[in-house]
Amino acid sequence: MAATTHTVTNQVPPLVGHDVFATDRVLSEAVERHIEPGILPVALEELGELGRAAGSAQAQKWGAQANAHPPVLRTHDRYGHRVDEVEFHPSWHRLLGHAVSAGLTDAWGRPAGHVRRAAGFLVWTQAEAGHGCPLSMTHAAVPALRTDPELAAVWEPLLTSHTYVQGLRNPREKAGVLFGMGMTEKQGGTDVRSNTTRAEPLSGEGGYLLTGHKWFCSAPMSDGFLVLAQAPGGLSCFLVPRVLPDGSRNVFLIQRLKDKLGNRSNASAEVEFDGTWARLVGEEGRGVRTIIEMVAATRLDCVVGSAGLMRQAVAQAVHHSAYRDAFGGPLIDKPLMRNVLADLALESEAATVLGMRLAAAYDADTDQERAFLRLALPAAKFWVTKRCTAVVGEALECLGGNGYVEESGMPRLLREAPLNSIWEGSGNVQALDVLRALSREPRALDAFLREVGKARGADHRLDAAIKGLLTELADLAGIEARARRLVERFALVLQGSLLVRWAPPEVADAFCASRLGGDGGAVFGTLPHSLDLASVVARARPSSG
Repeated sequence: MAATTHTVTNQVPPLVGHDVFATDRVLSEAVERHIEPGILPVALEELGELGRAAGSAQAQKWGAQANAHPPVLRTHDRYGHRVDEVEFHPSWHRLLGHAVSAGLTDAWGRPAGHVRRAAGFLVWTQAEAGHGCPLSMTHAAVPALRTDPELAAVWEPLLTSHTYVQGLRNPREKAGVLFGMGMTEKQGGTDVRSNTTRAEPLSGEGGYLLTGHKWFCSAPMSDGFLVLAQAPGGLSCFLVPRVLPDGSRNVFLIQRLKDKLGNRSNASAEVEFDGTWARLVGEEGRGVRTIIEMVAATRLDCVVGSAGLMRQAVAQAVHHSAYRDAFGGPLIDKPLMRNVLADLALESEAATVLGMRLAAAYDADTDQERAFLRLALPAAKFWVTKRCTAVVGEALECLGGNGYVEESGMPRLLREAPLNSIWEGSGNVQALDVLRALSREPRALDAFLREVGKARGADHRLDAAIKGLLTELADLAGIEARARRLVERFALVLQGSLLVRWAPPEVADAFCASRLGGDGGAVFGTLPHSLDLASVVARARPSSG
C-alpha cells in the first residue's frame, strides 16, 4: 500500500498541556473581581496549579480511563458474606484524590472559600465530571450538620480535609471522609414528603433504626450519608455512617447500580435499609428544613459544573476552528463559523460570570446576599443547566464528524450535559421554587432587583427587559403555567446585568442584542453581523502549550 495515501494533513493538534484556569479569561477575571487583594495571590497560585493539572495529558488520560471503566458492584465476597462494595478504576481515585487535596470540599471555613472552590470545581470538572458528585455532596453536607454542633464538631474537620483516604473504615481513624445523600424514593421522586422509609428511635441510645429504600444514592462508597426518613415526629434528616463506631459495617444493602446516559465514572445506586443505624440531624419533623441548605449548595455546583462543561466544549470548538482549514482558510476566520463560535462563547461567559457571582454571595453571607440567593440560585440552576446541553451539542457540531467519534471526548461531554438539569430538582422544580420565593419571601425579589438595578441605564435593551420582567410579575393570572417563561427572564436579565457591569463592551453588546433585544434566532450562529464577533471569539480561545 502506498504510504502517500496515508499522509495526515489538516488535522487539529490535541488541546493538551495548557493551563485551564489561566487561559480562561472570564474565570480568571471573576476570581480577581470577587477575592480581596490580600487573599488573591494565594488563590491564584492554587488555581494555577489546578489549571495546569486539569489541562495535562495525565489528567485527560485519567478522565478517559475513569469513564471507560465504570464502577462495578460487589454485593458478596467469595464466601457468600454480604459486603456491598463498589470498585472504581484507579484513575477515579487519582482524580478524586487530586480534587480533595486542592480543597474542593473545603469552602465554609476559609477566606473567600466559596469563590476559590467554585473556580476550582469549574476547572477540575473539565478533566472529568463524574467524580464531581461526591465532591459536591461532601462540601454541601457541612451546613446541614451545623444544625447539630456536636455532630459538626466531629464531622466537619473530616469533610473539609485536604486528605483523601480510600476505603471504608471507622471515620475516627481516617484523616478525611466523603459524604453522600439519599432523598428520593421510587414512589415519590422529588415529592420527598411521600417517602416511606421509617425511622424507629432506640430507647436511651439517641439513635434510630431505618427501614426502607432509596431510589437514587450517588457515590455509595462514601463514609456517610444524609437521608430523609419518617420518624414519629414526621419527616426527618438522619446521618447514616457506612461504618459504625465499633468498626463494624452498618446495614447498607446496595441492590444495583444505575445504567446511566452519562456520568459513567460515578456510581449511582439503589439502596435498602433494614435495621440500619442512624443519628438524627436537627429536629424530628424538620427534615426538609435541615437538609435544604445542602440541596442549595449542590444546586450551585450544578450551575458551576454546567459552566465548566460549556467552557470545555467551547474551548474545544474554538481550538478546532483555529487549526482546521476549509475553503481556503482557517474555519475561525469564516464569517458564519465565527458567528456560531461567538454565540457559544457568549453563553459560556454568561454562565461563568453568573456562577461565580452566586459563589461570591455565599462568601459575603449577609442578609441581603442570602435573600438574593433565594431567588437567583434556582433561576440560575434552571437556566444555565438547560443551556448546557444546547451549547455542547452545537460545539460538537463545530468539529463535524471528528466531534461525533468517542476519541474526541465530545460525545462524553454531550452525555454528561443533561445531568445537572435533572440532579437536585429538574426544571419544573426550580421554576416552582422561584414562585415560592416570590410568594413567601418578598425580600428575595427586592434583593434581586437591587442587583440588576446596579446596571440600569447602561444598556437600553437591559432596561427594557427589566421593565418587561416587572410587567410579567404584576400579572399573576396563570402564574404556574407561565413559570418557565418567567424564570428564564429572571436568569437572562441577571446575566445581562452582570455582563454589562463586568464584561468587555463587545460581549455585553452582543448578549443584550441577542438575548434581551430580540436580535437573534432560536439557534446558535444568528447574532447580528454588525457586532464585533471576532473579539468575542478571541476572548474565548484557549492556548495549547
